[in-house]
Amino acid sequence: MGGCVTGGAAGRVATPSDKRVYCTWEQDHDLQNFSQLGLFCEYLEMVIQFGFITLFVASFPLAPLLALCNNILEVRVDAWKLTTQFRRPMASKARSIGAWLEILNGMAVAVLSVITNAFIVSFTSDMIPRLVYLYVYQPNKTATMEGYINNSLSVFNISQLHMEHQPEDGENPTWFNGSVITTCRYRDYRYPSGHEKEYFHTMQFWHILAAKLAFIIIMEHVVFGVKVFVAWMIPDVPSEVKARIKRERYLVQEYLHNYEVEKLKVQLSQLNGYHSPTQTTGVCALPETTDVLPECL
Repeated sequence: MGGCVTGGAAGRVATPSDKRVYCTWEQDHDLQNFSQLGLFCEYLEMVIQFGFITLFVASFPLAPLLALCNNILEVRVDAWKLTTQFRRPMASKARSIGAWLEILNGMAVAVLSVITNAFIVSFTSDMIPRLVYLYVYQPNKTATMEGYINNSLSVFNISQLHMEHQPEDGENPTWFNGSVITTCRYRDYRYPSGHEKEYFHTMQFWHILAAKLAFIIIMEHVVFGVKVFVAWMIPDVPSEVKARIKRERYLVQEYLHNYEVEKLKVQLSQLNGYHSPTQTTGVCALPETTDVLPECL
């Protein structure tokens, strides 16, 4: 316990006439109460941050670095807050962080983060369409991307624009001059005007879609495999600690066995009317009780 000071405690204004002596525990009592849900907000904040970082890291790769800088600062701020603004919390035992562990490792964050990042990489980047063009649709069968831009653009006949999409009367944009420009290009994989499957998706579109879905499945399995391998390489409980736990259990069982054997010998000798001092060596003289191990220890 800390010492006592003369004057006002934390949150009190000391006056010349105030002659009370405030001890450290009185000063701590004037601080904010640390409720049972005091750590709930702290855990919730970290889980939300971890969720946003892992779920959308492919969209903003700089987010983990910013989160690290934020957490380094927040550690010091929380330390100051817990030591100066709140009462000392009541200590309690816990095997783990409880339901938060299932939220982080379960379907809520860990699995969904892999799925969302796989979809983001697959459907928002040109990686898959480029690879499909390079290995399947490259006309010269060379390892170059020559002709990819022209291949990725479809053709539309501007004369087929609906009336509500055409320029208003009096307007004459250069792109709508039928005598100069008759078609426009847009990014998609569709058959051109005049084809029997006019403006329907081409087979290349379905090949790219199948490749994207295959990439998602492969990426998920690879990431989960790496996760399982790392978890196997770095166990939650070190092997040395496991060995000590097993040895402790063995010693306890051995002690209980020896104690029961010696106690049984004493009981048999008493029934036979003979009490040998050598047979009671190491046996505790205890009353009849089932909880004998703590008494002997």
